[in-house]
Amino acid sequence: MMKYAFAAAVLSALPLVSGQAQEWGQCGGIGWSGPTTCTSGTVCTKQNDYYSQCLPGISSTVENPPPPPPTSSAPTSTVASSTSSGTSSTPTSTSFVKVSGQKFTLDGNDYIVAGTNAYWLAQESNADIDQAFSDIAAAGLTTVRTWGFNDVTTAQNYGAYYQLWQNGKATFNTGAYGISRFDYVVSSAKAHGIRLIVTLTNNWSDYGGMDVYVSQLNPGGTHDTFYTNANVIAAYKTYIQEWVTRYGSEPTILGWELANEPRCSGSTGSASSACDTTGSTIFTWASDISAYIKSIDKNHLVAIGDEGWFQEANPPTYPYAPGVGVDFVKNLGITTLDFGTYHSYPESWGQTANETLWGVDWITAHAAAQKTANKPVILEEFGVTTNQPTTYQLWYNTIISSGQTGDLIWQAGSQLSTGPSPNDGFAVYPTSPAYPVMESAAAALKARG
Repeated sequence: MMKYAFAAAVLSALPLVSGQAQEWGQCGGIGWSGPTTCTSGTVCTKQNDYYSQCLPGISSTVENPPPPPPTSSAPTSTVASSTSSGTSSTPTSTSFVKVSGQKFTLDGNDYIVAGTNAYWLAQESNADIDQAFSDIAAAGLTTVRTWGFNDVTTAQNYGAYYQLWQNGKATFNTGAYGISRFDYVVSSAKAHGIRLIVTLTNNWSDYGGMDVYVSQLNPGGTHDTFYTNANVIAAYKTYIQEWVTRYGSEPTILGWELANEPRCSGSTGSASSACDTTGSTIFTWASDISAYIKSIDKNHLVAIGDEGWFQEANPPTYPYAPGVGVDFVKNLGITTLDFGTYHSYPESWGQTANETLWGVDWITAHAAAQKTANKPVILEEFGVTTNQPTTYQLWYNTIISSGQTGDLIWQAGSQLSTGPSPNDGFAVYPTSPAYPVMESAAAALKARG
């Protein structure tokens, strides 16, 4: 059966139980024609003009009441206070985020990963870093994924870079435009009660990434030799050690990611025949690198940072098919990986016929894999450029109802001193109609637990 048909069936079935919406189901909003009352024990709560949702409460018949006070939500372990000065009146937990089954935990309570990507943070001024975290905390988000890499071949006197490569040798940058910039990212995140997921290299050429290692240490080698060349692997482990030992005792960092969207091929073109596009090359590499991180850092969680490709024999669409070198299900079984990640960009992946329902299926499939592996899985990047409020509401709904552990939008924006934060077409700003959808979803995910 085509997965779109499955999604449509799921969507049509979810809201209705004897004419009432189930817990976490939609019960109102602009254009909504479904049930407007909720099953017993839940109350129809207005999240925004586009969406009302059945949340745990004391009534099953109230239609679109005002939102409950903050104390009605289930307690979470994160601090939601924010300022623009980089300080907070509420102390941040000094414990590390852990995993228990399919959940993240902090101090024995659920830790809810409801957040955003902000890859650019370290490139901004201190004041703008504070502003970004202030906006993120005010939106009720808990977690930010950001880049822990920038490889250059010429020194720069702005922003932040972490490795300078010259003549096949890398120098870790401890200068004014180096790791001290990330130190401020960490301190501001801590002050605003936000946890960080830090990605340590890039499959793509943006901010240097894997291709710089290959060009410097294996000239003429294809992109995929990043995963197999002994000199490249040794250099990457040296870089990892710099980060992990520097922040090994810092609980603001939730976890490390091995790479952003690793594939056999990168910006430089196709993979060589030496890279197994059905997954074994990247599986071996991920096993090795994650085990290395665990050997020097017992505190932090580790994930791959991949897009979540499947390896189905009869794939309905491209992302379920072999071809890029990632086997999401097999990788989830790596014992030194604590949680799974996947991304969703149906427009970019050729699924424009019905990107909204395709995304619902994609979430549902990964939620099923999460349950089988009994590990947390997060949709850590997602974006569409059209119909954002409607699409994101349906995707968030599916995350909540499927039991998916959490999500990170690409990306919640801010107005900085230099103008809007970076936007590649997907960013949602506080004035965007999709922004309140994101805020409501974060509250609903916290309430679900």
